[in-house]
Amino acid sequence: MESEKVMIRLRMSSGDAHYGGNLVDGAKMLALFGDVATELLIRNDGDEGLFVAYTDVEFKAPVYAGDYIEAEGYIYEAGNSSRKMKFEARKVVEARTDISASAADFLEEPIVVTRAEGVCVVPKDSQRK
Repeated sequence: MESEKVMIRLRMSSGDAHYGGNLVDGAKMLALFGDVATELLIRNDGDEGLFVAYTDVEFKAPVYAGDYIEAEGYIYEAGNSSRKMKFEARKVVEARTDISASAADFLEEPIVVTRAEGVCVVPKDSQRK
């Protein structure tokens, strides 16, 4: 069982930067995956469900304020109440502060920044589909 994919795209702001050099905390990518998981569960079950565990997380490349990230995920296995999901976050626009404060490049080939797998649960009495 593989669900349709859900994707969100947003710009990392200076408020997302957590470290020197405007580096964004990897936890921000996990928060995006949480939003993708919520939409997947609503589409699949009519309920937000609960994210119970990440079973694998890989941080592959840095993310900086000004970068545009798209986060995508899908359900690859469904049990009675559990939903196993895979996620990937890609940088599609890269800030170019080395050129100017507002310069950026659209990336013809997106850069994978984070991959993860996780498990969500939708209690049987909350499933509406």
